[in-house]
Amino acid sequence: MKVIASSLRKGNVVDQDGKLYVILIAENIHPGKGNSVTQLDMRRISDGVKVSERYRTTETVERAFVDESDHTFLYADGEGYHFMNPETFDQVLVPESVVGDAAPYLIENMTVAVSIYDGVAISLELPQRATFEVMETEPVTKGQTASASYKPAVLSNGLRTQVPPHIAAGTRIVVLTADGSYVERAKD
Repeated sequence: MKVIASSLRKGNVVDQDGKLYVILIAENIHPGKGNSVTQLDMRRISDGVKVSERYRTTETVERAFVDESDHTFLYADGEGYHFMNPETFDQVLVPESVVGDAAPYLIENMTVAVSIYDGVAISLELPQRATFEVMETEPVTKGQTASASYKPAVLSNGLRTQVPPHIAAGTRIVVLTADGSYVERAKD
């Protein structure tokens, strides 16, 4: 099915010259002068080669239809990452190359949208936010204003992020899965 380039999003699958590509980054660029363009960074599903393409925003692109459904993350092992469809209880193995940068954000029992084409997992989309515990950070400094500065912290998933000065080790915080940035203190 043909769709306009500006409507494509991360995780969509496009058919280009008979090969399938999963979109890693989709960015609409509106320069001050000239035509608007859509910049797509894609990974070829067959061999994992990454390519970058630019389209005019009104240009049409062939979108491949894939089975996209919610799956629950079970565990990771040497083979890859295991997910289960909560309705059919079918398990899907997602290779490490498909999970990529999302791996540290996967939490047991997390619901993730997995795209499957011809029985093979080709992409996954995490929820926008995830909750982790701060494992270590600098101690709270008295007199520091909350709006002026952030301090480094290591989360329970091993990632580093910047948190406000009032956050101490042991506090659970919400981060964006897109870039790991601090959103708020967890309400649980």
